[in-house]
Amino acid sequence: MKKFLAVFLAMVLCLSVFSALAEAVNPDEIEDNMTSADGKYEIAFVTDVGDLKDKSFNEGTWNGVKQYAYDNGMSYKYYKPANDSAATDEDRYDAMKAAAEAGAKAIVCAGYMQGTALEKAAKEYPDVKFIFIDGWAMGLDNEVGVVYKEEQCGYLAGYAVVMDGFEKLGFSGGGGGTNPACCRYGYGFIQGANDAAAKLGKTVEIKFSWAYGATFSASAELQTLISGWYETGTEIVFACGGPMFDSITAAASANDAFVIGVDSDQSFLSDTVVISALKGVKEGAYQSLAKVFDGTWEPGVITLGAAENAVGLPMETSKLESFTAADYDAMLADIVSGALAIDNEAAEGDPNVKGPWSNATVDYVQ
Repeated sequence: MKKFLAVFLAMVLCLSVFSALAEAVNPDEIEDNMTSADGKYEIAFVTDVGDLKDKSFNEGTWNGVKQYAYDNGMSYKYYKPANDSAATDEDRYDAMKAAAEAGAKAIVCAGYMQGTALEKAAKEYPDVKFIFIDGWAMGLDNEVGVVYKEEQCGYLAGYAVVMDGFEKLGFSGGGGGTNPACCRYGYGFIQGANDAAAKLGKTVEIKFSWAYGATFSASAELQTLISGWYETGTEIVFACGGPMFDSITAAASANDAFVIGVDSDQSFLSDTVVISALKGVKEGAYQSLAKVFDGTWEPGVITLGAAENAVGLPMETSKLESFTAADYDAMLADIVSGALAIDNEAAEGDPNVKGPWSNATVDYVQ
């Protein structure tokens, strides 16, 4: 009888696991546009600059939003501020107001440019919870900032490509050199490249620029700049700025060169992508929404890094040859344990302010 009971319980457990797996839905299979029966939408997302389906920051955050809503049977809607890359604070506020007036209990806002509008909206709608991805705490009971340790995955990307044999690198960042997340990505990237070069007993060259990235938009000027880098010997460029990716991969394709993606796994978007520096915006949105509705909400700042499984490299799609999954796992474990400490106090603009670098020459291109 005991044996039968044990087998029965094992079968129940297996069926439960199978059922959970069967119910799991890829966010890409969840409708972007749903229709609420009562015209109200409980969860809202206000996009950053660029398109919703940008295969990067917006899309990753949106996937977390709609995944949480889907998993919990809640209504959801996204709002894109008017005027696209030329959106003003008023445009962003209008999108948040529309979400609140449509019944949102929680509004997720992506990107640091949302700050001014979000603070205004949060004060006017104190019963709505605001989640500020890549933001900061505003001292309001209904707002939380979700930030990431981008320096960690930036470090991993820089270290990995140098260990793989790349010696002439580039970094093209968004936000004009004042975006904290991009600054941390870039600073971590230099640290990783420098440390790998030191281990190999060589010196690497890095071109580093915020040019044409203030609005994160793709542009002919940016493509021309990066083409010039490739034509003069740069082998791989870290494309750290959302839609800027399109200009950089176009330049790489024309020059048989390579790219490092950002925020999400961008290997599916271009054959030029060798590896991507991942940031768990999906996880950040999902986890923060869970706190809103499970009663564990606390205002302030949530910081996510390797220890929270929120940054890293997608080794399953990596085109790296010398830097292996085992190498990555060991390094990630050292970051989690604290054995490998990465400086996160990135300087705005010129990274040489934090130098000199022992095994890297950084050419700051303005």
